Amino acid sequence: MATHTSETKVVRGACPQDCPDTCAFLYHVEDGRLVDVTGDPEHPMTRGGLCVKLKDYAEHHYHPERLLHPMKRVGPKGSGKFEQISYDDALAEIKTRWTDIIDKYGSQAIFNHCYLGNQGTLNGLTSGDAFFNRLGATIGEKCYCESGSSTAWIMTVGPTGGLDVESLAYSKYIIVWAMNMMSTNLHAWPFILKAKKKGAKIVVIDPIRTRTAKQADWHIQIRPGTDGALALGMINVIIAEDLVDHDYVTKYTLGFEELKERAAQYPPEKVAKITGIPAEDIQRLAREYATTQPSAIREGVALERSPGGGDAIRAVTSLPALVGAWRHVGGGAVEMPIWEFPFNFEFLQRPDWIKPGTRVINELDLGAALTGETKLDPPLMSLFIHNSNPATQQQNTNKLIEGLKREDLFTVVSELFITDTARYADIILPATLQAEQYDLQVTWGHLYVMLNQPAIEPPGECVPNVEMFRRLAKTMGFDDDYWGMTDDELLMNMYDWDAPAMKNITLEKLKEVGWMRLDVGTPDKRAPHAEGNFKTPSGKCEFKASAAENGNFIVPVWRNGYEEMQPGDPVDPVPDYIPPHEVSGANEELAKRFPISLISPKPHAFLNSQFANEPVQQRRQGELTVAIHPEDAATRSIENGDYIRVFNDRGSFEGKAELSEDVSKGLAMANLGYWLSLTRSGSAVNSTTSSSHSNLGGAGCQSDNLVEIAKA
Repeated sequence: MATHTSETKVVRGACPQDCPDTCAFLYHVEDGRLVDVTGDPEHPMTRGGLCVKLKDYAEHHYHPERLLHPMKRVGPKGSGKFEQISYDDALAEIKTRWTDIIDKYGSQAIFNHCYLGNQGTLNGLTSGDAFFNRLGATIGEKCYCESGSSTAWIMTVGPTGGLDVESLAYSKYIIVWAMNMMSTNLHAWPFILKAKKKGAKIVVIDPIRTRTAKQADWHIQIRPGTDGALALGMINVIIAEDLVDHDYVTKYTLGFEELKERAAQYPPEKVAKITGIPAEDIQRLAREYATTQPSAIREGVALERSPGGGDAIRAVTSLPALVGAWRHVGGGAVEMPIWEFPFNFEFLQRPDWIKPGTRVINELDLGAALTGETKLDPPLMSLFIHNSNPATQQQNTNKLIEGLKREDLFTVVSELFITDTARYADIILPATLQAEQYDLQVTWGHLYVMLNQPAIEPPGECVPNVEMFRRLAKTMGFDDDYWGMTDDELLMNMYDWDAPAMKNITLEKLKEVGWMRLDVGTPDKRAPHAEGNFKTPSGKCEFKASAAENGNFIVPVWRNGYEEMQPGDPVDPVPDYIPPHEVSGANEELAKRFPISLISPKPHAFLNSQFANEPVQQRRQGELTVAIHPEDAATRSIENGDYIRVFNDRGSFEGKAELSEDVSKGLAMANLGYWLSLTRSGSAVNSTTSSSHSNLGGAGCQSDNLVEIAKA
């Protein structure tokens, strides 16, 4: 009797997750079923390996709780009780409700909330912008992550990719500043190890002794929110000891005298008191960084998560030009190489469809907008949420959930599972997973264009976001040519394929090979700012930002493209240290009531809140724990493994105590991403975080958070 052997088909793809690595996938398919997802061994970043988050990605597509059909709420909001309906019925309900809302309140009573649950061009961050701009809805500023970093970076060096992460292999002194690379940028770490093998020194600046810090030659344990003071202290030492590359500064920078005057206010002794770092260590760091060339800085997004985060990044980004690090291969700094990709934002987001006077609301202020804390006319009467799970990811969660509970709020969520956010939906639309959809992935951690091709058919009635918005457009009666374009036609318009960086790269070629490197120089030769050529108004690295010279600079947001500046709040042209509101201790009464500073970095085994409902990932990550210093635990009669309650005036959550000297006295750490519905207390770390914003880019201040801790 003959035995049937299934033939394995391999399809090229790319990781959709909100991660700088954007790995090259190989989908392995047998008889129409996805049996494995592996990393492409030929991709220079992926090199055949995937992170722990993606170990079971094939099985994730077949999760028993995955949503396969549209659902309509039949229980109280938050109960998670739904019944299956047809896609046509779901669209009809949406049209009826939105038409009624528009007739009564106007289209700005509708709000689209989207972020990077998917990182595709067709299905990712901007996938709903064209539709909601055409509808006339309130615009959501997407400020969860990188908005402060990107604003500060552009003010200083312009929209440049800066240092290639692959060029870190040629660095001699590497500072990883506010980033746990081994958990969140794993595929760049081998380039640092290559440099280390050749004698490079690795320095990690982080409040926590992270996995990455433990691998460094030197861990500098800084107080949260004081990075700007440290950077200015380094600048102080570099200038005072004449370690400046005067030729580079003269030719390729703007505002040296103003920066010198500002840095003079931050001698090492003063900075030591602010940061908790000994003055001699500040001096040593500055000297080593300035004199060991090429020196490199890998900037982490955590830098932005305090009231002065924007200025901290401006100060850090000023350092490479001050010492001439940009002259060398492997010298300079990297924030997001995404700036090298030639996106056509005008087509991606269709700002020409935005009606004059349309209001803008920061997505992080959604709780205040829904509860009436922010007075709005008209009020928000409908939410559409996709690629995002704000109930776990947004600061001050309790306020947001209070708003989501409103019975008069019509909420539609496009999702894979009934997440903490989807539990409050009136209608849920089922989304596709990456092996089931076509997309050109947005890449913000390296310089490769990545195509994802579908390997299997979508299950049930799941559709990609791009198709979902085509159906919604037809439902709402939009007859623009835009909605009839194929995916390939859209992609051909969403990029400038004739840009120099896209030389020899075509969509047809990508369908053959999966990925291609931008034509922006090879890692062993790329030194984009050896002779200046910064993408600022002056063409120089701007220690004094010309964009803020008239005190009139504000966020360049995604909806307008990062290169478009909008007037707004006054900004100091020269970076300064802006102390945290809470953890600085300036409010003595608050600090007495809540003496512990809590930070909430991303987890190792979840991607934000994605995969936090997977049993295998839950085992890898472990239950929600709170790292607390043994001395702080002792004064509260807390022993290792005890369940503890972390609380302040905003809310509370419970977790298991982990006594650890990886955190300093007075500091605690709990990871972001745990689903509220799957925790011991029905709450998580963002129940305690503040709604306040960084000074640039509308970014959140998750790291400026005072709490108290007690036994549960």
